[in-house]
Parts: sequence; C-alpha cells; structure tokens
Amino acid sequence: METITALHRNHVGQIISFVTSEGRVISYQKALIEAENGLLSGVQTEVDMEGNTYLLPEGHQSFDNYPNLF
Repeated sequence: METITALHRNHVGQIISFVTSEGRVISYQKALIEAENGLLSGVQTEVDMEGNTYLLPEGHQSFDNYPNLF
C-alpha cells in the first residue's frame, strides 16, 4: 500500500499536492479520496467543526516534517 513521502504547498502554505511512495503526484482532494477508500496508509481523515474533511498523518499533528516536493 502506498504512503505519503513528500508534499507541495502553495504560496500561502496550504498543502496542494502529495508525492506517494510509488512516485505519483496526487492532489490533496485525490489523497483524501484514496485515504477514505483505504488506498493510502499512514494517514487518516478527520472532520473539523465546519464539516470539512482533512488529512493528518497517523500519530502526528501535522505534515510539517515532510519534505517539500519542489
């Protein structure tokens, strides 16, 4: 099963895409869908108070320690 190995943030610091262990570059939305369908390991989905779904690395608070794609 694939894992997240790196990410890319936009100019305001929001994550816009991820790199997987298979070398794929996928959008944040695609990563959410794959995580919900059990296709990505090491991440979990959470829902915030406004009802928005977001990704978190399992056992961590953020993706801050992941390398930047570019």
